[in-house]
Amino acid sequence: MLAAGGWFGFNLYTQHRATAEVEAAFEQIRASGGKASHGKVAFELATRTLTIENINVEPAQPELANVKIAKVTAVGVRQPNEAHFSADSIDVSGVEVAFTYTDRAKLKANYKIPQIIAHEFSGPTRAASAPLSGSIVDMYRFMLAQYATVSASSIMAPTIAVNVDAGTGNAGGGDFVYSGLAVQNVNRGKIETAKTDRITYSLDVTQPGKPGKMTGELSGLAAYDFDASAVTAALDPQGSSDDSFHRIYRRISANSYVVTMAPGVRVKIDDVAIDDIAIRPSKFRMAEIMALMPADGSIPTPAQSRDMIEKVADFFEGFQIGKAEIGKQTVETPQGTGKLNAFKYEQNRIALEGLDMPTPQGQLRMERFALKSFSAANLIRWAASLRTPGQPPSPDQMLGLFRVLEGAEIKGVVSPFKNTRQLITIDTISLNWGQLVGSIPSKANLVVKMVTPTDPSNPAQRPLIMAGVDKLAIDLDLGAAWTESSGAFALAPATIDLGNLAKAQARFALANVPRGVFTADPVQAMGQAAQIETGAIELSLRDSGVVDLVVAQFSRMQNVSRDAARSAIAEMIRAQGEKVTAANLDAKAAVDALAGFVETSGQTLTIKLTPLGKLPVVQLIDALNSEPIVALAQFRIEASTGL
Repeated sequence: MLAAGGWFGFNLYTQHRATAEVEAAFEQIRASGGKASHGKVAFELATRTLTIENINVEPAQPELANVKIAKVTAVGVRQPNEAHFSADSIDVSGVEVAFTYTDRAKLKANYKIPQIIAHEFSGPTRAASAPLSGSIVDMYRFMLAQYATVSASSIMAPTIAVNVDAGTGNAGGGDFVYSGLAVQNVNRGKIETAKTDRITYSLDVTQPGKPGKMTGELSGLAAYDFDASAVTAALDPQGSSDDSFHRIYRRISANSYVVTMAPGVRVKIDDVAIDDIAIRPSKFRMAEIMALMPADGSIPTPAQSRDMIEKVADFFEGFQIGKAEIGKQTVETPQGTGKLNAFKYEQNRIALEGLDMPTPQGQLRMERFALKSFSAANLIRWAASLRTPGQPPSPDQMLGLFRVLEGAEIKGVVSPFKNTRQLITIDTISLNWGQLVGSIPSKANLVVKMVTPTDPSNPAQRPLIMAGVDKLAIDLDLGAAWTESSGAFALAPATIDLGNLAKAQARFALANVPRGVFTADPVQAMGQAAQIETGAIELSLRDSGVVDLVVAQFSRMQNVSRDAARSAIAEMIRAQGEKVTAANLDAKAAVDALAGFVETSGQTLTIKLTPLGKLPVVQLIDALNSEPIVALAQFRIEASTGL
């Protein structure tokens, strides 16, 4: 009897103590000006189960959420010290959260969560005081700070329903439903895994005079190895000097995403994966961007816009993704269905693979499109530099595009040719550049391999069509590079192969090219160009049908046989060449080689020009404009033909 009396007495004491601890936590909210109430509090000593009913919390800060909870049941409650407690499990039921955001636009969000279950939970007995400012960034920082004080082996919420009210007539309101939320191994600011089976939503996208809805479903969303410490540092109002990258997610993935927008428009995306998401606290300054936006919603001034753009560019410099890949994407529209097999991002390289989409002329297919060394921060800064009110962009501003990326590539394109039934096929178009001097590349390469139909509407191509050439196979390879240490500039390779006509190759070298010539200022460029000297020039032309084409055209124009036309062209070349050879005997070899090239089809003509001494480029250009024969006399000329 004494033991039983002691048990019940102790049980009453512990329940009284538990009630006092709960009341102390609620009193903390009241002391800060908020409202907090609860119903029955019970504590069962044998299982150390704490039960609290009818919780209602209304913080003094309007930016914080109002919370209602029907019941909280914590089993295996322990309190190692006055500041912390733990529980084997916590079951929270009937949760309603109301959030109102009024910083720049009025927005209300209401959450309804029937049940939340946490296992092996540990956390503080009382939350820290919330910030007094109305900044949403401060609120987010406050919530991260609270989150960093708790741990749990798992947290689950079978269903979360959210209603967002953007106000009558305003787009953005709607309903969200989260199903099967499960969080594993929460440990003081870190999460091992967070998953949800499905997220569905319906949003109001009404525009003036155009009511509309957008619905979506995201399945299998998962986040792995989240770390809030870097985010907390980035949100520090005093700023952070930490200039190194810190990973905040190891991976974010999703199984599929389906969106239905305007009538007849549906987007489906499969298999999303983003790896190694990191931020640099010194650059990732969201609070500074928001602070620059006018609080009254007015249009920012030009100065505010410039500051905002610079902050946004810094923001992108402070955000890093190791790798991202989005699987098959389908866009259904009333005009047809477009498909993309994959979007890939890795090491600042963006690639689209397997594009198949309708166009007004027909179906467009592309195997691959890629951008190399793409920089979002440089793109933002470049776009901002073009915005000069009342003035067109300067050449130097336009050349800033070379800082945004270092090249582009297109492969495997099949596209309709204008409004005909013929197709353009592109094997490769690749353009790369680098070694920027200011905004100008001093190294570049262009590769083009494609087949295009000849165009009857183009007068320049009519001789080709009359000769029966209905397609042009183009194989182009151009390369140019400058070496600063030697001042040498070389154009090599420079090749164009018109498969059914001819193949031309060129090599061209310049010496003593100064750094100052790479400028958008034409006056400065011309001044520096006076130092440049001409090097060797080598040209070759392989006949694959172009000679026969010229002969056939001349034959039709002169109404003579093809043999007579061929002989007449060769004689014309020799006659014109006599004027040149009179001033430069070396030129006779070139004239004879050119005439022989016309007389026999299928040959290769090679001409090499070597300067006889130092020959400034400016002097050569002046001579070519006034007296080409004199200009040619500055070179030793070698020429030959061969099959």
